[in-house]
Amino acid sequence: MNPDFRKYQAQTGPYPMGLEVDRADGSYIYDKQGKAYLDFVAGVSACTLGHCHPKVVEAIQEQSSRYMHVMVYGEFVLEPALDLCRRLAALLPDPLDSTYLVNSGTEAMEGALKLARRVTGRKEILAAKDAYHGNTLGSLSLMSMEERMEPFRPLLPGVDYIAFNDFDALERIGAETAAVVLETIQGGAGFIEPTAGYLKAVRDRCDAVGALLILDEIQPGFGRTGKLFAFEHYGIVPDVLVMGKGMASGLPVGAFTASHEHMRQLSENPSLGHITTFGGNPVIAAAARATLEALYAEKLIEQTLEKEALFRELLVHDTIQEVRGRGLMLALMLPDPATTNYLVTETLKRGLILFWLLFEPRAVRLTPPLTISKKEIREGCSIILELLDNYRPVN
Repeated sequence: MNPDFRKYQAQTGPYPMGLEVDRADGSYIYDKQGKAYLDFVAGVSACTLGHCHPKVVEAIQEQSSRYMHVMVYGEFVLEPALDLCRRLAALLPDPLDSTYLVNSGTEAMEGALKLARRVTGRKEILAAKDAYHGNTLGSLSLMSMEERMEPFRPLLPGVDYIAFNDFDALERIGAETAAVVLETIQGGAGFIEPTAGYLKAVRDRCDAVGALLILDEIQPGFGRTGKLFAFEHYGIVPDVLVMGKGMASGLPVGAFTASHEHMRQLSENPSLGHITTFGGNPVIAAAARATLEALYAEKLIEQTLEKEALFRELLVHDTIQEVRGRGLMLALMLPDPATTNYLVTETLKRGLILFWLLFEPRAVRLTPPLTISKKEIREGCSIILELLDNYRPVN
């Protein structure tokens, strides 16, 4: 590993993977020695169309040759940003027709929290236990993991927690609740799907007491679960939809979408209720628009469920306890953290990139690009199975 990486670049943890990247193309990343690595992680669900998809590269090059940043968000009419928001409105159900473009998923969540308090006039936010919505202070406040929260207290006041998939806990949503914030599919906790009828029950309870429902689709959004957004599987519509990660196929972006009636309240009383310098950047917006176009033109969303089925067919092994998730948002559940660490580290040596989940140490992430081929799925799964066959746990 390049020693300057640790010396000059701030680190997220003590043991980075340290792969020195030279280039990336399609489903592969190449290191400085020219070795190819099949990517089953896609930048943690960010590279929806794989690496350097031609349509995305073309959109970036064309827009960057015309203009890049010209004014803070919301003042000038920038056609790529306007076109993206217009397209999202056409694809989303009513009343989700107004989108605020920002720079990341966690920033989008911050905006969504402000919007909920502004719309309802209430202070209380209810989040799910073991959720992850980002690491800025507001998003961090929604996390129930005390060991991660305590070093940064005081955090956002008025936040409390309910257990995901606990129907009885929905009575906790009341007249003081501004919003309930949920991941449509819990990510860091282990790719946990909502049980039958759960999101409908949350929606009904929010409607009954006048609270907003905020759904975090930062990870499952943009086709990863076999729908453009995962909430479409469950027969409900949120008041605020939060997105990011895979939205622009690898460029930094986020957004939150609500009704025009709700969203306009961020622009009045006070004016500039939410502002951003680089949100709606025209180059990134062009990449996001190209991503949407490719998802539909190449029929990638519907193929996602076929590819999920292939993963489930192939990944049958005594060591694999369960394959959780939906579409190409999957997690291998293994017996213990030692097995997880073995698989992630050894597959990297064999030219396959896997990764951990944030809070579930027994899980291995499988979130490849939606463009991954069935041949590549078979190639990667054969490496996983061979390594599991050869694994001898240390007692």
